Amino acid sequence: MSAEAEHAAHNYHPLPIVFARAKGVSVWDPEGKHYLDFLSAYSAVNQGHCHPRLVAALTEQASRLTLSSRAFYNDVFPKFAEKITSMTGFEMVLPMNTGAEAVETGIKIARKWGYKVKGIPAGKALVMGVTDNFHGRTFGAITLSTDPESRENYGPYLPGVGAVCPSSGKAIPFNDAAALEAALEVHGKETAAFIVEPIQGEAGVVVPAEDYLQKVRALCTKHNVLLICDEIQTGIARTGRLLAHEWAGIKPDLVFLGKAISGGMYPVSCVLGSKDVLLTIEAGTHGSTYGGNPLGSAVAIAALEIVEEEGLVERAQRLGEVFRAGLQDIHDDPRTGGVLSGFRGKGLFNAIIIDESATHGATAWDICLAMKEKGLLAKPTHQNIIRLSPPLVISGEQIADALRILKEAIIEVPAAAAAKSGKN
Repeated sequence: MSAEAEHAAHNYHPLPIVFARAKGVSVWDPEGKHYLDFLSAYSAVNQGHCHPRLVAALTEQASRLTLSSRAFYNDVFPKFAEKITSMTGFEMVLPMNTGAEAVETGIKIARKWGYKVKGIPAGKALVMGVTDNFHGRTFGAITLSTDPESRENYGPYLPGVGAVCPSSGKAIPFNDAAALEAALEVHGKETAAFIVEPIQGEAGVVVPAEDYLQKVRALCTKHNVLLICDEIQTGIARTGRLLAHEWAGIKPDLVFLGKAISGGMYPVSCVLGSKDVLLTIEAGTHGSTYGGNPLGSAVAIAALEIVEEEGLVERAQRLGEVFRAGLQDIHDDPRTGGVLSGFRGKGLFNAIIIDESATHGATAWDICLAMKEKGLLAKPTHQNIIRLSPPLVISGEQIADALRILKEAIIEVPAAAAAKSGKN
């Protein structure tokens, strides 16, 4: 940790633990202490750490062919393209490497489609989003963001991209279809796309009303606006559906995927959509040296096969219900003193809300530190929210262990803080 602090930029504030080895849901530090991972690298290791099939796919392909660039064809990427489109029901895929690259690609595609197909006047295309979103740390992503820390001292930002109505300056809140409707009534003709997470992850696993995405889909259709769902965290079985937008029974025009599409083994991302939209990108106008590389493609095929063959969609749905029932028990236990004020989620994508007025000065960070000491790893977001998203291969016994540790930390940390301050 000291070497990283000395030689690496301080763009993260990690929990004080060093990973040395991992398998499935389990992580070990250099001293051999065991932990349960309830962050899953922000939902990148849905298939579990170091899944043997992913290790085999990586090593086999690495010994044969790792990179061709898209200047040439390779014999693996087409198989990945066929696999991901057949699983998701979209016609085409554009491969990239990271989630943020997929987002930037989507913004470019939306603008291109807006000019070439919708007929938006040159330089006037708008791309709208919602408040409290998280789409990454690159320029288009932070332009969409409403988080001051993500934006401060990085301007000026991309014109025509944001989470506000351009003319009124009013915010477009997540889960507020009326606000989007008001913005589109004024700017629908020049709006190319609306980008939204089906469930907001970084904001604290915020689940919208059941009809929100249905209303958004109808508004986008009415105004001939591309509906883009960012499924980088929510996709690949995390929420108890292959893709989270399936809960609403709608189909977006474009979808961003990343993270678990390759099971944490190798960076792979993509944009999914129809031929009508994706073919607006002409050859030579967008791409990536590593996008669609055979090594990543082989790993991603194996990762998707694991989701299917191990029933991870159904597993996430079933065990998510078990987990939330356990959270309800913690909430209702009088010994927890109202510290756990609420919880929310879908499948194994969940979060708890800590009422810091009931913790005697202790914080969600303090609770996470106590959990770490007891062998459970999670991290706060937005100060008082703790995301709890284990690999989908987790067992019922491991869920029970995690709930036990969580309850102990929620009871003990405020009690220790109260004792330290002399309160009772």
